[in-house]
Amino acid sequence: MKNGEHEAVHGGSESERAMFHPYWPDVDLDTLRVKFYQLYIAVEQSPAATAITDTEGRIEYVNRRFLEVTGYSREELIGKTPAMIQSGMTPDHVYRELWQTLRSGRVWRGELQNRKKSGELYWEAETITPVRDDSGRIVRFVAVKEDITERKRQEEELRLLASVFQTGQATLITDPEMRIERVNQAFTDITGYLPEEVIGETPRLFKSGRHDKHFYAQLWQAVLETGHWQGEIWNRNKYGDIYPLWQAITAVYDDSGRIRHFIAVFHNIAERKRLEEELEQQATRDHLTGTQNRRAFDVAMRKAVRQAERSDNTFSLLLFDIDHFKSINDQHGHDTGDIILKRLATLVGQTLRSTDLLARWGGEEFAILLQDTTAQGASIFAERLRQQVAETRLHGLAVTISLGIAEYRRGDDPEAILARADSALYRAKRSGRNRVGIADTHE
Repeated sequence: MKNGEHEAVHGGSESERAMFHPYWPDVDLDTLRVKFYQLYIAVEQSPAATAITDTEGRIEYVNRRFLEVTGYSREELIGKTPAMIQSGMTPDHVYRELWQTLRSGRVWRGELQNRKKSGELYWEAETITPVRDDSGRIVRFVAVKEDITERKRQEEELRLLASVFQTGQATLITDPEMRIERVNQAFTDITGYLPEEVIGETPRLFKSGRHDKHFYAQLWQAVLETGHWQGEIWNRNKYGDIYPLWQAITAVYDDSGRIRHFIAVFHNIAERKRLEEELEQQATRDHLTGTQNRRAFDVAMRKAVRQAERSDNTFSLLLFDIDHFKSINDQHGHDTGDIILKRLATLVGQTLRSTDLLARWGGEEFAILLQDTTAQGASIFAERLRQQVAETRLHGLAVTISLGIAEYRRGDDPEAILARADSALYRAKRSGRNRVGIADTHE
């Protein structure tokens, strides 16, 4: 023991007997010293931070736990007041109420936010008890403190979680085995499921079938490795409707690093997807015929060229337009001309494969990109299409088309292919229209 501690145990007999007389009135002084030392050891080794002050709040004693919590030494604390550890974050009225309670002889209990020597803030739950002498006069205060910083942090997290839970974001919480424990009202609004219908179930209940095993494997790999995943996912609601969500999944860990919960927060993005598709349509589709527009076709052409450069595959380009279309507009009006353009686009679209692309090139002119097709194959297709159009009356009128074909050649850029196809189309029209022209190999 240090000198001060030794004196505290082996002090003057009168002070010792006066201190313990109410508790052990018939015990001899040596026994009192033993009991006092035992009491001292119990307080010194207590897991609760303990301080004893005089009536003015000046510190007379602190135990080891107090030193561990605050980071101060005994020499720095003895004779000082608890103002040393005050953070400035606790409202003044709390301290006023504290002193009023103690000076009235009552026990004060409450929570204070204090500051360690390092500057770190922490929370304590304190019980401060007045100590009286034989005459009933208050002579000391004993403060017993519990560090509740972690509890306060968890309470704050719960408050934040509760506030998130009541927002418009749908939220579900699962246990580590993915069994649903809790959902909010926004979840019910989006999915149609009531809490009692999903609690105890797993999110497999909402699978749409649009994602394969690889998608889910990557999702959970991200959650388990980083603690978080977010992205677009398609689910199925209670009524069988499949819809897109933007979802974030977070793993919640305990102090030992084990997963305690998974929290999923999501919102329906069906309207956003619809608007995106609408904008995409406006950006890439011809407003009259619904085919791709020239801009989108140009992008597809450049992509086809890049793919052909990296492989032995080829493709062919067809340009065609309606013969004597100006006369149709002049004789029957532009409304009739528009109807013919739309019906021709529909007719041609029905003859194409899913890998092919049809675009309105401008006016009455159209372009077709035939993937993995040589000039010979394109010629057979073009002749069949020419005949089909000639045999079909569009809006009651006989219509013919002229076509020009060019096959990709290594080293071509899109402009070169277009120029050859346009030249072939020009020859077909010059030869009498309602014909198929094929670009010369030497062009």
